[in-house]
Amino acid sequence: MTTQLLARYDFTDHAKFRAAFDADAEDRGHASLSVLQVWREGAGTAWVLYQVADPARARAYLDGAQQLFASQGSVTGSEFHMLETA
Repeated sequence: MTTQLLARYDFTDHAKFRAAFDADAEDRGHASLSVLQVWREGAGTAWVLYQVADPARARAYLDGAQQLFASQGSVTGSEFHMLETA
């Protein structure tokens, strides 16, 4: 089975969000997350589809280190869905 993560980020400033998102690439990589696609919805939301190599490491990142990214990227809310191919 393949595991992917669908994430929604709400933010107040797209430029700050994108700068923090790009700067966080190495940390996401260490957490086994690879970006497959990024979509922007309106002025304040982004959706990101990640490939997940190690779900446990990805969950640990989401529970901890992701908070720093969110604070730097003007993120006001987020939602994460860990999905497996059926």
